[in-house]
Amino acid sequence: MSNMTKLFGTDGVRGTANIHPMTAEMALRIGAAVGRYFRRDGNSAHRVVIGKDTRLSGYMFENALTAGLTSTGMNVLLLGPVPTPAVGLLTRSMRADLGVMISASHNPAQDNGIKFFGPDGFKLSDAVEAEIEALVAAGVEPTEAPNIGRAKRIDDSRFRYIERVKSSFPRQMRLDGMKIVIDCANGAAHHVAPMTLWELGATVIPVGTAPNGHNINEQCGSTHPQTAAEAVVAHGADVGICLDGDADRVILLDENGKVGDGDQFMALMASRWAADERLKGGALVATVMSNLGLERFLEDKGLRLERTSVGDRYVVERMRQGGFNLGGEQSGHIVMTDYATTGDGLMAGLQFLAEMVRSEKRASELMHNFNPVPQLLKNVRYSVDQKPLEDAHVQAAITQAEADLVGNGRLLIRKSGTEPLIRVMAESEDEGILNASVDGIVRAVEEAVGG
Repeated sequence: MSNMTKLFGTDGVRGTANIHPMTAEMALRIGAAVGRYFRRDGNSAHRVVIGKDTRLSGYMFENALTAGLTSTGMNVLLLGPVPTPAVGLLTRSMRADLGVMISASHNPAQDNGIKFFGPDGFKLSDAVEAEIEALVAAGVEPTEAPNIGRAKRIDDSRFRYIERVKSSFPRQMRLDGMKIVIDCANGAAHHVAPMTLWELGATVIPVGTAPNGHNINEQCGSTHPQTAAEAVVAHGADVGICLDGDADRVILLDENGKVGDGDQFMALMASRWAADERLKGGALVATVMSNLGLERFLEDKGLRLERTSVGDRYVVERMRQGGFNLGGEQSGHIVMTDYATTGDGLMAGLQFLAEMVRSEKRASELMHNFNPVPQLLKNVRYSVDQKPLEDAHVQAAITQAEADLVGNGRLLIRKSGTEPLIRVMAESEDEGILNASVDGIVRAVEEAVGG
């Protein structure tokens, strides 16, 4: 098992179905390993809940994980197709030791993934994942025959989730008279999202609600909002809500079909919650990718922007460390820890709808809270054995750019987490300085890697 070190990525295990590591055999081994890890003692009953999205391979992985888990004495509760945040919620509510979500989120249908939640409903830490990885590599002894676990289908998991989502919406408020396009990406929320909006009184125009195992995220959802935008315009809708395959992220569309930005949504929520004195710690948690305009908008209101590495799990970790209750990513992961343990696209969408009702403003007005600072991003490819950021000329170019941008912009240089690229990003109102800063560093990196 020499390639075991590659098992866990930034969000669980992910890859193409039936190719390592996303095989039925590996899912069986992973199930046995996490089962062994979470069994605190030898004989008392332990529970795990398993949810999935609508990919064809979900059946295979659900069965393989169930076999692995029950072989080590875990009792399995099968939720069927539900959003990722529903697994976080039901792990806690069912008093389970572990939650598992089978999904590759916004990836195409042939991919799949397995992500894990602890008994508190939060994603497992890097340290716990490393221990589980070691158990997978070593192999796990199955339990004695009398201790094998049982599996049981939970039929009402969708309705439990709908009730929890609705409880995050103001109690006396309704969505009567609102026409809403909801794009479920042919994914995990295809049933719960339209139902929730309908129960709250909206006129619902569903898109991407006919999953067939192969069409998740295909020409729909948060990664392809054009389909929903066309529906918004065609039906004269007030707003569009686009979820991804596992419904943990959201992209909003205004009444003209224009795509809203995660930073603008977070600006709206932070200022609204601060006005209501419910923004904990006077701060919003977002990643290094969020626009400088957002940071300035918050500072003008006496609030702070706490920045983290890219990835929703790092946002959640910082929120838990600092006791903050609002965070997210530009890409549409919005985390509200008062209501959920992970990003929840439908819940975030409801918060926006509540603000539309409360303020009696159009979606287009609420989606423009600040003017973004112009941003320029360029990528430079390098060979895996090269270390261009250690080159003296590159460091000199970075120092020069930082000096030029002091007071009127910011610079971000990072390695891509998924491919050998140096990402050079700057923001500044001064277009001359913006271009010169990025181009100067890019030239230096290109010279360092040999053109």
